Amino acid sequence: MARFAVFIDLENCGAKVATLDSVLEKVKIRGDILLGKVYGYTDRFSDLKEVLLSNTFTVVPSLRYGIAQKNNADIQLVIDALEVAYTNELIDSFCIVSGDSDYVPLVGKLKSMGKFVLGISRSEAASNIFINACNEFQFLEGVSRKATPSRKKQRGATAAEEAADEAELNKLMCSILEESSGMDEMYASELKGVLTRLRPDFNEKSYGCATFYKLLTKLSARFGDIFVKNDNFNVMVSLNSAMEGAETHPQLTRENWREAFAAQLSAYKDGGFERVNPSILKADILTTYPDFNERTIGFKRFSDVMKQLERDGLVVVEMDEQKTMLIKLL
Repeated sequence: MARFAVFIDLENCGAKVATLDSVLEKVKIRGDILLGKVYGYTDRFSDLKEVLLSNTFTVVPSLRYGIAQKNNADIQLVIDALEVAYTNELIDSFCIVSGDSDYVPLVGKLKSMGKFVLGISRSEAASNIFINACNEFQFLEGVSRKATPSRKKQRGATAAEEAADEAELNKLMCSILEESSGMDEMYASELKGVLTRLRPDFNEKSYGCATFYKLLTKLSARFGDIFVKNDNFNVMVSLNSAMEGAETHPQLTRENWREAFAAQLSAYKDGGFERVNPSILKADILTTYPDFNERTIGFKRFSDVMKQLERDGLVVVEMDEQKTMLIKLL
């Protein structure tokens, strides 16, 4: 199991509670967070206090002085990461939430020391050099769309609320299984270990089950998304691929595609994003509409779709310094 140190540039991640929760979930699925620091903290990020304190993060405040204000935090992050790499033998993995190419030498040094580096950044701020330097890289927009925030169950919950809690738990389990790359299935005990990292208050008895195995079989029977088998007293869990293959996916047509794109763009805005790489938008559309093709809605290329959205007043098409297309959300 990986043991992470997490370093977050708040300006880069948008400083939304749901977004920060999503980043932490992404890391916790991979291992334990032993140390965490956030940079650029000011009073306008006070909504983050609970999630930062509950995850024992250290806050590095933003002291504005001089013309190189941003570089101050960047340099401090590099110094702190190197200090951890040299002095804390327990930590073997680093997560850097920032896409600045200035961090490439840091990534190179960490990798030369045998450390695993996970990079996470907004698509508009991610440098191709930084992306390629990391062992693994995730766009923040992609991380955020899989957020599954926990809900605290209240006494006397209605049947509908209990059903919603089970649906949320089922979704979270599916997310864990999807993220477990390279493995077709997981031991139930391993799955439970990841769950308790994500939700320290998790208890199968809260869902009316005496054992975790009974909870798994209950969710499997109810939703059909996971497959549970007992192999010589080893309980194994996997995604139900048979169900996935039989699933009927919604279709985009010339009549409904604008509504689907507008809904996805609205979700980005709610997440605190101002600009998005079109490839991220297309990936998210394909997640919901796997059969999507530009030609079926009357366009030759995806860039033509972006231009139509610009004419409709939903976005502004821009080019960054690397001549990469970005869309500004309106």
